[in-house]
Amino acid sequence: MTGLVVPARWPLRAMADSRRLRSYDFVLLVAALLLCLIGALLVWSATRTRLQLAGANPQTYLAKHLLNTALGAVLLFCAARVDSRVLRLIGPLLYLASILGLLAVFVIGTTINGAHAWIVIGGGFEVQPAEFAKLGLIAALAVLFGQHGVRRAAGTPPGLRELALALGLLALPLGLIMLQPDLGSALVLTAATFGVLIAAGIRARWLVGLMALGVLAAVLAIKAGVLADYQLARFAAFTHPGRDPQGVAYNINQAHIAIAHGGLFGQGLFHGAQTRGAFVPEQQTDFVYSVAGEELGFAGAALIIGLFAVLLWRGLRIAVAATGSSRLVAAGIVCWMAFQAFQNIGMNLGLTPVTGLPLPFVSYGGSSMFAQGLALGLLQAIHRRSAS
Repeated sequence: MTGLVVPARWPLRAMADSRRLRSYDFVLLVAALLLCLIGALLVWSATRTRLQLAGANPQTYLAKHLLNTALGAVLLFCAARVDSRVLRLIGPLLYLASILGLLAVFVIGTTINGAHAWIVIGGGFEVQPAEFAKLGLIAALAVLFGQHGVRRAAGTPPGLRELALALGLLALPLGLIMLQPDLGSALVLTAATFGVLIAAGIRARWLVGLMALGVLAAVLAIKAGVLADYQLARFAAFTHPGRDPQGVAYNINQAHIAIAHGGLFGQGLFHGAQTRGAFVPEQQTDFVYSVAGEELGFAGAALIIGLFAVLLWRGLRIAVAATGSSRLVAAGIVCWMAFQAFQNIGMNLGLTPVTGLPLPFVSYGGSSMFAQGLALGLLQAIHRRSAS
């Protein structure tokens, strides 16, 4: 009798498993996976010769990058299992945890590349709390507008009180990050906040006013000496790249040379002269796109942009289909990824100043990979909820 019942359950289990699989956005996952795989090759190419010259294992960065990618994938699928309806509970916790992490930097942090933004955890690994602050802020803003939205009449935009509370949530991590100083992460926080504000329905004239205030605050910050000397030098190099080619403008000029040498199809993976000669500093992180430009050419560099376009398109579809706080989280994540990708690629091409932002899913870096994995996982959780 039992033998007849158990097989009858198998088709039902298979159908349930099939429905669970269909609830994932596989186009989004494949785009992210391809970016990670391309990133692994570019990181390997950018570091193998440098490590060989130093007498170290040329696969060291590749192994760490693949490990970071695997851990990011685990975090993605863990986050994808979260019920997006419990965001109102985990949102404040994520925000609080990110603030505590930013505060911990000033107690046990380490300065790397001019920014006191890292916590060394041993074994050659460091954590950058600012990466997780991006997701924590987005979640907190979504909960704020979601809870207040329930009390408003349908079609009524958020009021000044909600806007003030949102700016207060932004001000705390933004201030802590600027004290490190980490201008790139501060810009991402601001861009993600604007994405959430737009999705929440903030009045257009208030958004214009906020942008004007932002420009004014940036000018005052420069005048008051809030930015570090090396950050001001980067802006000077952006406006006058030929003024100090062997000094502050060296990085960006070498990146331009590498990309210019790539032509249409590139010099071939592991065969880029600039990359093999280790002429481009920080090429596995900030300037990884220059490896693509030199070794994969215009075709490979365009492929990376195309994959980001697919990823952002799927993210926007998820945001449009979602409701309430989930919609705001999705919108904030898409704005985060879009701005960071644009800024990184732009600084490699000389279209934007150098700010030290990694290219999502492509650049070497554990903290960024983990935070981005969690972000994509939340997008999948929101998609699964909308599709159910």
